[in-house]
Amino acid sequence: MQFIFEQIDTAGDRNFGYLIGDRKAKEAVIVDPSFRPEFIVRRAEAQELKVLFIINTHSHYDHTFGNTIAKRLTGAEIIAWQGSDSQKDIGIKDLTQIAVGDFTLQALHTPGHSEDHLVYFIPHYNVLLTGDHLFVGKIGGTKDKESAQKQYDSFQKMLHLLPPEATVWPGHDYGCRPSSTLYMESKTNPFLMARSLEEFYEVKDAWKAIKLRNGLV
Repeated sequence: MQFIFEQIDTAGDRNFGYLIGDRKAKEAVIVDPSFRPEFIVRRAEAQELKVLFIINTHSHYDHTFGNTIAKRLTGAEIIAWQGSDSQKDIGIKDLTQIAVGDFTLQALHTPGHSEDHLVYFIPHYNVLLTGDHLFVGKIGGTKDKESAQKQYDSFQKMLHLLPPEATVWPGHDYGCRPSSTLYMESKTNPFLMARSLEEFYEVKDAWKAIKLRNGLV
């Protein structure tokens, strides 16, 4: 097996999409095709990979926009959270495993930014695709206090279940670099450093000032 992992600029609001595959098995998945599905499909074709699935981290338009085109070009099935209202062929639940060649992606339900949000972990390579749940130095926004509490609980679950050496690959290029590690985020990301739900709320309330102080955009 030769693991293929490509982080791809998919336009929009600094969106990232991903092509992940097994070169030996000639199988791949596309994660969040966004606004450049044709480009990701061409990358798969250039490497003679059959795209089995189009996987969405969540249902927001900037991540699902390319689903229909990617499906038409590849014949792949669309995977999303089982309770999502978005277009899908396969609905999955928490801890579902998706096989691609000799590796698997494990889905972890992480509601907060959206109710249907999933992150995907590839255990053999310690790769973590975080969508809009976790960015480098930031996190995805929430609409109210209830969703913020769900988001906090999702972070505690993720930090408990996943290894600190997991590499973090987000859905947008919002940070000072395009990727990170779970350990680095736990030590530098103000939201993950919060020691309680109350501190988490405080960081959210003070985020504009924190962002300015840290030189984030």
